[in-house]
Amino acid sequence: MIEEYSKELLKRFKSPKFSGSIKNPDTVSEVGNPACGDIMHMELKIKDGVIKDIKFKTLGCPAAIASSDVVCELAKGKTLKQAKKITPKDVLKKLKKVPQIKVHCSFLGISALKKAIENYEKNAGKL
Repeated sequence: MIEEYSKELLKRFKSPKFSGSIKNPDTVSEVGNPACGDIMHMELKIKDGVIKDIKFKTLGCPAAIASSDVVCELAKGKTLKQAKKITPKDVLKKLKKVPQIKVHCSFLGISALKKAIENYEKNAGKL
């Protein structure tokens, strides 16, 4: 199964750039996928409507961790409106090759990002 993963996916799984926590995040979210048991926690720092910092913690398979990392990379520096437009296709394009059975994992990071933005907008940036 591991040979079905791209080099990019395995690199991001082994050394994700955005894994961790943010001190005093402006918003957080947590989502899970009951079908496979993956869980993701995401934290954002937002200034003037722009995602200045973003971190995640994912309990899951290599595809879930790598796709979480890609979502963070795609969202950092974007406005909230731009970040909401990130799609699974964007994530899969960056990862290059994901086994078909693991494609659903690319949705987890996007769900966490959208939920964090929704929480931020609902609470006007206050936790």
